[in-house]
Amino acid sequence: MSSTPLSIRFDDAVLDRVRRSASARDVTASSLIQRYVEEGLRTQDFPGIVFRDGPSGRRAALAVGPDVWEIASALRDAGARGDAAVRAVAVDFALPESAVRVALAYYGAYSAEIDSEVAENDRAAEEALRSWQAQRRLVS
Repeated sequence: MSSTPLSIRFDDAVLDRVRRSASARDVTASSLIQRYVEEGLRTQDFPGIVFRDGPSGRRAALAVGPDVWEIASALRDAGARGDAAVRAVAVDFALPESAVRVALAYYGAYSAEIDSEVAENDRAAEEALRSWQAQRRLVS
């Protein structure tokens, strides 16, 4: 990805907060601002989407519920298609269908990112299962 410089002026207090936050996260102030601008644009484009930090890093989530990757994974595994899948996932997560549709729309725009998160979760689940099976074999 290429980048183009842009001069922006910040209030001293805001810039101080950015620098402290960047330092605490071991990133540059510029990269932190870039991330916040990108996330701000995404939340503007997809009302109801927020971004959260967690063990797997920063990820898109529903403001009223789970991460987008969790909704995408549930839709994939719903056993239904179309509106029936949306309804089923909404019931399973106790969400309004509109929230599931927001996650679905976000997935449409950022499918590679979400697919990567789903794949990482699938990999971690398979690894945990293998570990559990090995432990069971040892003590059985």
